[in-house]
Amino acid sequence: MRTSGKMGKKIKKEVEPPPKDVFDPLMIESKKAATVVLMLNSPEEEILAKACEAIYKFALKGEENKTTLLELGAVEPLTKLLTHEDKIVRRNATMIFGILASNNDVKKLLRELDVMNSVIAQLAPEEEVVIHEFASLCLANMSAEYTSKVQIFEHGGLEPLIRLLSSPDPDVKKNSMECIYNLVQDFQCRTTLQELNAIPPILDLLKSEYPVIQLLALKTLGVITNDKESRTMLRDNQGLDHLIKILETKELNDLHIEALAVIANCLEDMDTVVQIQQTGGLKKLLSFAENSTIPDIQKNAAKAITKAAYDPENRKLFHEQEVEKCLVALLGSENDGTKIAASQAISAMCENSGSKDFFNNQGIPQLIQLLKSDNEEVREAAALALANLTTCNPANANAAAEADGIDPLINVLSSKRDGAIANAATVLTNMAMQEPLRLNIQNHDIMHAIISPLRSANTVVQSKAALAVTATACDVEARTELRNSGGLEPLVELLRSKNDEVRKHASWAVMVCAGDELTANELCRLGALDILEEVNLSGTRKNKFSEAAYNKLLNNNLSLKYSQTGYLSSSNIINDGFYDCGRINPGTKLLPLKELCLQEPSDLRAVLLINSKSYVSPPSSMEDKSDVGYGRSISSSSSLRRSSKEKTKKNSYHFSAGFGSPIEDKSEPASGRNTVLSKSATKEKGWRKGKGKKEEEKVKEEEEVMAVPKFVGEGSSDKEWCPPSDPDFSMYVYEVTKSILPITNIKEQIEDLAKYVAEKMGGKIPKEKLPDFSWELHISELKFQLKSNVIPIGHVKKGIFYHRALLFKALADRIGIGCSLVRGEYGRAWNEVMLQNESRKGVTGGLPAPEMYVVDLMFHPGGLMKLRSREADLYRFL
Repeated sequence: MRTSGKMGKKIKKEVEPPPKDVFDPLMIESKKAATVVLMLNSPEEEILAKACEAIYKFALKGEENKTTLLELGAVEPLTKLLTHEDKIVRRNATMIFGILASNNDVKKLLRELDVMNSVIAQLAPEEEVVIHEFASLCLANMSAEYTSKVQIFEHGGLEPLIRLLSSPDPDVKKNSMECIYNLVQDFQCRTTLQELNAIPPILDLLKSEYPVIQLLALKTLGVITNDKESRTMLRDNQGLDHLIKILETKELNDLHIEALAVIANCLEDMDTVVQIQQTGGLKKLLSFAENSTIPDIQKNAAKAITKAAYDPENRKLFHEQEVEKCLVALLGSENDGTKIAASQAISAMCENSGSKDFFNNQGIPQLIQLLKSDNEEVREAAALALANLTTCNPANANAAAEADGIDPLINVLSSKRDGAIANAATVLTNMAMQEPLRLNIQNHDIMHAIISPLRSANTVVQSKAALAVTATACDVEARTELRNSGGLEPLVELLRSKNDEVRKHASWAVMVCAGDELTANELCRLGALDILEEVNLSGTRKNKFSEAAYNKLLNNNLSLKYSQTGYLSSSNIINDGFYDCGRINPGTKLLPLKELCLQEPSDLRAVLLINSKSYVSPPSSMEDKSDVGYGRSISSSSSLRRSSKEKTKKNSYHFSAGFGSPIEDKSEPASGRNTVLSKSATKEKGWRKGKGKKEEEKVKEEEEVMAVPKFVGEGSSDKEWCPPSDPDFSMYVYEVTKSILPITNIKEQIEDLAKYVAEKMGGKIPKEKLPDFSWELHISELKFQLKSNVIPIGHVKKGIFYHRALLFKALADRIGIGCSLVRGEYGRAWNEVMLQNESRKGVTGGLPAPEMYVVDLMFHPGGLMKLRSREADLYRFL
């Protein structure tokens, strides 16, 4: 076998070609951001690192570039690189997000992609400082929005951020502190911060050489010290010393405002105030505030005092440190914010009586001047301070008046700020507690100025305005001015308020305003009585003042009171115009007398009228007397003038010539006894027991003339309606005034008056004869004769219990005998009088003990029965 000839020869070795699947290295320069973004999907670490570096530099150039990267879809692939195994890639991606996260649209997308956990992971201790810097920067930017705060907190971002406060890199500290500041705006984060003991590292940052870090630390302390636990931790870590040192360092004046804000929070705790006072810090603080030339510093110092002064022990310490002098000095600042803060601090210090006394001479005059400021907030704060200073302090109220404060206070009532109006109204109310000041306030047109606050939509203003009316409408002149200015209408509307305080104060004001008849009548016309009745029927809306106001109005409308309640007390004096139409149910309208007089006679219960006034016309009109009804009587102009004057005098009574003209005026003695008689009255003979009826016969013709309403003033186009006159009752008044009033023994007066009334109403009626006493027929005849359901009481010659009791009360009131009128069932009514039982002396042997008696006007006129058990005794008696 032979071998090949080629074997054994040396052949040259050929070079092997590169693998077909390997890409040769390529250097690419791209000027298109889109191209670089595409490179983010590369599997090569070197390309990813360089692409991220290029994108970082591009993003640094401005907001437009950040938006471009967002539109090119760079964010999503970048988020995946945050967890890349290559440290350089991860670092560069983190740097990009530190920059991109300042863009709002990027923030939104990052929240949706839920990358917070990946960013927080970059805060791990083993990571590079540069990664810490940009990861904390990203979180600081993200934490500006609430949803991101929640994500950072829920992913445990607070703890590593606190740890990074001790980083050697100032940028890391700054970013971490900024993020923490944003996070602690939420209460839950503040609580966790306390648990993580974050106060010491934050206090350490106050020593930083970088102002921005110091400022962020102070701002954060200002937020977290709103919680008591954080204030305690700050105090325990000597934080106050750090803060005071900052205030004492002039070079750190850019930090003074924030430092004061933290101190203001800390001063809310008594322990802190004691500590700062013992170390001399409080005096330094007050001196610093008073002598500073920076308005914001003065303002914050005053705010610090305000916060602390809400605690009574703090106020006491402040007073000992003469904080009042500092506050008065701050009132003189040219800065409105400082004036407001100082006024608010004074308001807080007013709870201390010593401070209140100090401001009497110093402070009140300056506050009065601030009421004239063009700044509404300044006026409001000054008015608040004055309101607190004058509450329960007559001396300060006087000082405010002496400083010419009434005019500016009334001017503030027209302010645009509700708080200013309410505070000014409070000051005026406090001042009006003293009569001389009240008169002075009234002279400054307070009643007109208070109307606008009464119409306010703010319940606090409404309440304070109503209270001001209560304090200032204490006399007839003031109430008249309020009525004429249209102030009663908004006051009545406040009675409908759903606010308890407003309704209470409005009721109180109505009660005060109902002190005179004209105002009470106007209040009733405006519906106050109906509203109060509705309020008092509610178990939740009524109050003591609403009930008192209702009763006060009823006391000025005795006709309605007697119809609704069936009771008139001895202090309820029956005057002309009173009428009894029987019992009506609550909520039922009582028709006015005029309307009742104009109605045709019917089978309804007769309305009994009390009226001693007479409207006399020339005798020539007597020929028409049989055809004239009550509703068509017209007074002459002179009569009208007289009538108008009579209305202004609550208890004045005028009679025609030939009859007695007793005039009972408010100026009469307190006993109520009328001792003034007209000249013609002195010529008349009074009623005496056992006398005949000569006097009655003597004046019968005159009675017939007066019994019929007349047409007078024929030439006038105006026709004035007058209530029917009652000459018989006028005579009764004259006779009892003449004969019974002079009796000195009250018991004899009552007995004689009872006999007199019984005689005028049909005499003594034995019980067994009562069914035969035909009083109903008599009343029906009177209705037909008078062509009306309204019967003047003097026309009733046959009367039973309720006729006699009404007449007794009406006459007793004219001569000063105190008695009540009580309505019973089935036509019963009676009078109760208080008499001293001579047989029973007082416990100390003094005056006899007074007891209640019922007056007999029917069966044994003049008899008195002691009232023990009302139901049982009255059943037997009546």
